[in-house]
Amino acid sequence: MEALHKKIREEGIVLSDQVLKVDAFLNHQIDPLLMQQIGDEFARLFADSGISKIVTIEASGIAPAVMTGLKLGVPVIFARKHQSLTLTENLLTATVHSFTKQTDSTVAISPRHLNSSDRVLIIDDFLANGKASQALISIIKQAGAKVAGLGIVIEKSFQPGRAELDAQGYRVESLARVKSLVGGQVTFL
Repeated sequence: MEALHKKIREEGIVLSDQVLKVDAFLNHQIDPLLMQQIGDEFARLFADSGISKIVTIEASGIAPAVMTGLKLGVPVIFARKHQSLTLTENLLTATVHSFTKQTDSTVAISPRHLNSSDRVLIIDDFLANGKASQALISIIKQAGAKVAGLGIVIEKSFQPGRAELDAQGYRVESLARVKSLVGGQVTFL
């Protein structure tokens, strides 16, 4: 997706050979027009997949997930990272490790929002080691629902997440596949 590649080149900041900072348009400040284009592209890619729900993790996946849900006309569920007085009943949960924050979080979704008839599209901002994706897959399976695919805004292809998801047979559509961040430069596949 050329608009995303351009935005990454112009506004992304390479912090190390492993970390790309995109807080100017994706995960702190959001570029709504770009998010709309991202949602349109994910909707196009998964148009014939029978998607009934979209699942993401708070907070960075919410904007692209909502735009995709709007285009597909389906609800968006986000796995919560923090306890809530209103989110208590027999939760579907999984633990996820954040590479950038170096912390583990338990994420949760109410079972009221997912069931065995759902075909779920997972949307996330990044795919690196695949821990967030695996946590969401676990939650979807706990509900008895089917994972129809994963839509990833930015994939760090030099990390193992994509290979693991491919090996498990999941369809992964990434809008920007980063080959390398070496030398402070972003190179795409």
